[in-house]
Amino acid sequence: MKRLAIPYELREGEVSFEAVRAQGPGGQNVNKVSNAAQLRFDIRASSLPDALKARLLARPDRRISAGGVLIIKAQRYRSLDKNRADALARLRALLDAAAELPRERRATKPTRASQRERVERKVQRGRIKALRGRVRE
Repeated sequence: MKRLAIPYELREGEVSFEAVRAQGPGGQNVNKVSNAAQLRFDIRASSLPDALKARLLARPDRRISAGGVLIIKAQRYRSLDKNRADALARLRALLDAAAELPRERRATKPTRASQRERVERKVQRGRIKALRGRVRE
């Protein structure tokens, strides 16, 4: 069964990339070459459906600024092109997760047998506790 999701389309023009220097090990190369990709996506100015925008902005995510701009820094690979593709994939994954609607919860009643079992366990536990205490002769 397919889960319900908000349909959306991500336009390439709404995403901007910037080459920045990567952190971590890499020797002299890390100081000279800007191989990390920083993706910027303005949620409020995008063409996403309003419901999806609201769900994204409500997420407790550090990558979303107060102005509604999502910033993803990809530095997993040594190639700028691979890091751009990685950042874009992470953006799509975030959008897919926000677009997925939670399943509607249906209230259920406990079965008669489970209610009986619960009461019997409580009675048994009460008997055990009743045996505790002072011993009287």
